[in-house]
Amino acid sequence: MIGAIKLFFIGIILGVANVIPGVSGGTIAVVFNVYDRLIGVITIKIKKILSEWKFILPLGLGMVAGIIGFSKILTFLFEHYPMQTNLFFVGIIAGSIPLIYRKIKSSMKEVSEKNKKVPVFTTILCCVIFLGIMIIMTVFKDVSTSTVIYTELSLPLFFVLLVSGALGAIAMIIPGISGSFLLLAIGTYATVIGSVSDFNIPLMIPTAIGILIGLLVGAYLVRTLMEKVPCQTYGAILGLIVGSIFTVFPLGLIITRCTELSGDTFTASLGALLVGLLCCVVGFFTSYLSSKNS
Repeated sequence: MIGAIKLFFIGIILGVANVIPGVSGGTIAVVFNVYDRLIGVITIKIKKILSEWKFILPLGLGMVAGIIGFSKILTFLFEHYPMQTNLFFVGIIAGSIPLIYRKIKSSMKEVSEKNKKVPVFTTILCCVIFLGIMIIMTVFKDVSTSTVIYTELSLPLFFVLLVSGALGAIAMIIPGISGSFLLLAIGTYATVIGSVSDFNIPLMIPTAIGILIGLLVGAYLVRTLMEKVPCQTYGAILGLIVGSIFTVFPLGLIITRCTELSGDTFTASLGALLVGLLCCVVGFFTSYLSSKNS
């Protein structure tokens, strides 16, 4: 029962994360040590799905609750307390790094026990390459995107939503990559979120089909990589997660607050910075202790 409740709350966080552009649902899954199992159950094999129903049901219900019920709350926090909210996510992401490091060591140990050469160089190379990709994405993340919200379905829009849903789902599976941010870059984020908020079934159908296709394709690719090259795969994931800290870190907001540390705004700015630091620390230990006890 306790395990189901824990999975439900993890699902809520996953659901919320997948709604917010710039926040990676895959990273959150890694943080709470459910990523490997989640990738394993995203399949067309009915027997596999039924055998994991105690994992899928509470996690899935939590994700639905997070997307529908908590997205407005988190949107409010990002609008009114962006620095503190981003720093909380920075802490959560940073706290998961020891977990990935342990997984890399464990994978290398398994390779060594099979009397095979441990791929230290290629693992480090994968980590560096994907860290570089994340840093480059951070530099160019301020893209100009469409904010047009479509409310009526047309044939061209059907295919646009189908493709964007598939691409967003594949991105969502990869730690460090935000599916919502990709939708924002494509220009369909406002329409997709609007259709969920207004429960616009005709618009939700092509998006849902695309997401299902993307999840199946993405999960298959990740599973294959973890079976064939586990060390390099975890190395790449480590690079993506470390790089996602640069993406989420609110440097501009912190600099703005620091420049306001004078005159009448001193107390308010100092308080905001201290609360932000506290949020980061709380996020770190929440993530670290959760992954350590998993």
